[in-house]
Amino acid sequence: MIWNEHQERMSADERHQLQSDRLRAQVKHVYDHVLPYRAKMNALGVEPGDIRNIDDLPCLPFTTKDDLRDNYPFGLFAVPQSEIVRVHASSGTTGRATVVGYTRADIELWSEVMARCLAGAGVSTADTVQVAYGYGLFTGGLGLHYGAEHLGATVVPISGGNTRRQIQLMRDFETTVLACTPSYALHLADALREAGLSKDDIKLRVGIFGAEPWTEGMRQKIESELGIMALDIYGLSEIVGPGVACECTERKGLHVHDDHFYPEVIDPQTGSSVQSVGRGELVFTTLTKVGLPLLRYRTRDLTELDATPCACGRTTMRMRKCLARSDDMLIIRGVNLFPSQIEAVMLEIPGLAPHYRLIIDRVSNLDRLTLEVEADEQVFSDSIGQLESFTVRIRRALESAIGLGIEVKLVEPRSIERSEGKAKRVIDKRHLQ
Repeated sequence: MIWNEHQERMSADERHQLQSDRLRAQVKHVYDHVLPYRAKMNALGVEPGDIRNIDDLPCLPFTTKDDLRDNYPFGLFAVPQSEIVRVHASSGTTGRATVVGYTRADIELWSEVMARCLAGAGVSTADTVQVAYGYGLFTGGLGLHYGAEHLGATVVPISGGNTRRQIQLMRDFETTVLACTPSYALHLADALREAGLSKDDIKLRVGIFGAEPWTEGMRQKIESELGIMALDIYGLSEIVGPGVACECTERKGLHVHDDHFYPEVIDPQTGSSVQSVGRGELVFTTLTKVGLPLLRYRTRDLTELDATPCACGRTTMRMRKCLARSDDMLIIRGVNLFPSQIEAVMLEIPGLAPHYRLIIDRVSNLDRLTLEVEADEQVFSDSIGQLESFTVRIRRALESAIGLGIEVKLVEPRSIERSEGKAKRVIDKRHLQ
């Protein structure tokens, strides 16, 4: 099923013209209303009139997450606050969140591209969609919710967690579509089995999974355990949220809604285009966003692009599933996290040394993050009760700062291996090759 026949099946020439028209208007909008962008363009000697078509994108400056942090909270917004109808935010490495804003038109755009994603997954008005992504400042829950309503499906806005309730409603409401992280889907499968139930006791047939990396092996396991077709969805709050790209039932790459979000692939070291060569860092330019338009936003995700038409009939650009990044950001249960965030909290706690390791593994199909950190001699001379109390205090400080549950293990001084080069801070046992 194709939701928007014209937009999703345009000819290459028609798509190029539309993208070029929208880029010219977007660049002028940004130049006129966002001072940091105007300064960046002036520094490069670029004016809006220099951008004639989409092929002129390399003339424009890149945008990074640091630009959003440096202009926190609303410095990159291109409209007055009175036109912003919603804000979302994600955690930042320095305590400052990455804030994104939406006008009413942006919300309608978001609903449109999410409806396209769901239609491509075979979802229709006859389906019941259980949204088990988190709601709130995280974009996952509301993104899927609005898209499913726009499509005309029935929405069960249960949010994340409360697994027993998830299964109960899944059975009572005869849910046919599940939207959550892939690791939580496997956790639901385990809980289903522990309750003495099987995939034959539910009506699920499609899963829309994203917000964290997952492999083909994990896809096969989810499909086997739940008896569904599992599809990958990609998004990031800076661009719009979930719905930037999604697999169709052909599963030959994720369709990018490139009439709204233009993708490039660059060499992460040089910034030059590598589209003709293959894999590189994914970069997006928002062509129609009004509240927070971004030019050449560096996602740090590594992928490849495919411009050939898909067997489903869509002519949009496709991208390969992202399993790696060009920076040190971790994605744990849908939460973006940098080791430096944890380090910043640790350094504020007396009794801890700046020597630590982050260990990531999967327990009951859910990501678990453990911090191993050296404590000084005086701490280890305390009683067991004092050590436990100190550990709890560290865990609470970390959870408050990063918004994520984390296990803490205190280890003796000099027990963590030192390195003469770059310290190996992260041990990821999830094996996401």
